[in-house]
Amino acid sequence: MLELSAVHAHYGNIEALHGVTIVVERGEIVTIIGANGAGKSTMLMTICGRPKPSAGEVVFEGRRLNGLEPYHIVNLGIAQAPEGRRIFPSMSVLENLQMGAVPTRGEYFDDDVRKVFTLFPRLEERQHQRGGTLSGGEQQMLCIGRALMARPRLLLLDEPSLGLAPILVKQIFSSIVEINREQGLTILLVEQNAYQALKIAHRGYVLATGRVVLEGGGAELLANPEIRSAYLEGGH
Repeated sequence: MLELSAVHAHYGNIEALHGVTIVVERGEIVTIIGANGAGKSTMLMTICGRPKPSAGEVVFEGRRLNGLEPYHIVNLGIAQAPEGRRIFPSMSVLENLQMGAVPTRGEYFDDDVRKVFTLFPRLEERQHQRGGTLSGGEQQMLCIGRALMARPRLLLLDEPSLGLAPILVKQIFSSIVEINREQGLTILLVEQNAYQALKIAHRGYVLATGRVVLEGGGAELLANPEIRSAYLEGGH
């Protein structure tokens, strides 16, 4: 479904990705783990068109994305729930979801809102509340819900557990599994909580200084002594 082939990306003169190659098959949850500054978020942003690849190829469902503007990429069926949530704080929950539905022109709005509220009942209770007044966990639910309103075929999640209490982390990861199983949605997940991410992933990649240094099945990486030492036993 998605393939990055030897992708390089720059911020100005700084090279952030050094020939990254990954594959995401339809229906999978694929996770990317790595330390801060490894290039995980840059990789997701490069898929979305900012920054554009300086070398290599990004291909989605057989179509080359290099050079396309972000709004074109969204319209092709890729949506992102970005790091830090980035909801519209002065808008209500419902208005945030309306913004997410722009790529579909609101054609399926009622059905899609119902699905989001079924997935996250807390959002239905707070649908008229301003986004900026929600708790961190509720804002993360809203961020994911807003991305789902675009009816993507590929969902990019960037650090969905960041800053959340352990009980909310479990809830968010359970929701990710439900989205994948019930809706058949393909998910590419960037996450510093390596244990939770690998536990739900079909496959994973380890990124270090802008390079893929290890790949394998989720359970395989979870059992890998190097991964356990670097990401599971002394922090992330």
